[in-house]
Amino acid sequence: MKTQRRMIRLGAFLVAPGYHIGAWRHPHAHADGGLDFGHYRDLVQTAERGKFDMVFLSDGLGVRTPYRDEEELSHWGRSVQFEPLTLLSALAVSTERIGLAATASTTYHEPFNIARQFASLDHLSAGRSGWNVVTSVTDAEARNFNRQTQLDHASRYHRAREFMEVVTGLWDSWEDDAFLYDKEAGRFFDPDKLHILKHQGQHFSVHGPLNLSRAPQGHPVIIQAGASADGQDFAAQWAEVVFTAHQRLDQAQAFYRSVKEQVVEHGRDPEQVKIMPGVFPVIGRTRAEAEDKYAVLQDLVDPVVGLGLLTWLLGDVDVSGYPLDGPLPELPTTEGSISRQQLLYEKARSEGLTIRELYHSVSGGRGHRIVMGTPESIADELEEWFVNGGADGFNVMPPLLPDGLDEFVGLVIPELQRRGLFRTEYEGTTLREHLGLNRPRGAGQRP
Repeated sequence: MKTQRRMIRLGAFLVAPGYHIGAWRHPHAHADGGLDFGHYRDLVQTAERGKFDMVFLSDGLGVRTPYRDEEELSHWGRSVQFEPLTLLSALAVSTERIGLAATASTTYHEPFNIARQFASLDHLSAGRSGWNVVTSVTDAEARNFNRQTQLDHASRYHRAREFMEVVTGLWDSWEDDAFLYDKEAGRFFDPDKLHILKHQGQHFSVHGPLNLSRAPQGHPVIIQAGASADGQDFAAQWAEVVFTAHQRLDQAQAFYRSVKEQVVEHGRDPEQVKIMPGVFPVIGRTRAEAEDKYAVLQDLVDPVVGLGLLTWLLGDVDVSGYPLDGPLPELPTTEGSISRQQLLYEKARSEGLTIRELYHSVSGGRGHRIVMGTPESIADELEEWFVNGGADGFNVMPPLLPDGLDEFVGLVIPELQRRGLFRTEYEGTTLREHLGLNRPRGAGQRP
């Protein structure tokens, strides 16, 4: 039997009007893109034309931007955007093959609602939905849900683990062929193929069943992005795609090995978990042209926004009282993103960056790797990480939309295809098929 060649997996991370924090001020940007359905429709159709595995929408339950007053907030460009599941449901009818993935929190939702919403999206899209599981990391979100501060890190993950047990159990409420629709016999479904959850746990009491038949994919694809010890263990138990952020190949290789080893410890197949680091591509006909494009975006970073972004990425640690041209101080423990704080701290120390230099350095990739140059040189960098155990694919974060996505689809993807590293046509119709993931067995199926 001929073994199919391993291919790069690609997600398009769509943050309107682009991933760079200053993108909304660019002359080519759709400043109102976060509330423009036509803008999103065009972007997703472009990604589908490029044969991306999926598009991905991040989300937060509130205005997560750190700000001291409304005047400061007014300088930011991402205060408003569509609720992602509503948007993806609308986009499902404008696309045919590309996966549709969105973020939803286990901290501020209930399992039944999430199970039903993502299963509904899977039905509406004929098997293309994916859920990025987050625990939420900001006090700003907590204040919209009857709290002043977020739950501590350990408590969030404890709740998340039980949340996953409930959601996956609800997705298996019905066997695939449970519904008979037998008008003559008067049997709507086979009662032997109904499995009521009856969950009683520390955080949730959920009887079930889910009032929706089993999803086309069995379960929507599970995505996770935590890189802390808790995050990695959670990913190893539940995730099928892991988004992550690394600056160097050796860091990416170490993370890749660690997660895959933990997947095995949880009794799972490591080939069924795809590691996809984020990349921020700046593309030019020459390296100099790419650098010029990046410089234009960097000049659009308002100092107030840059410092606020750094505060957020450091886990709500305010460094505004320190000299901007001095070093980053020792940081206190955060209940925000531990892995992102550590990544930025190590970056500042290893590169000798001042606070001002650090916030400029993260205004683009926000801790993710910047790949800058020609289509060929960018393909070289992606190939290096892919073939040397640093990644199964990449979450592509265009700096400016639609320009950055157009350039990646028009210039980088053909180069990857020429090298035999990326598909020229979709092999299947579901997100699981794109990613090479097995369909989960349901209740009542033999192991």
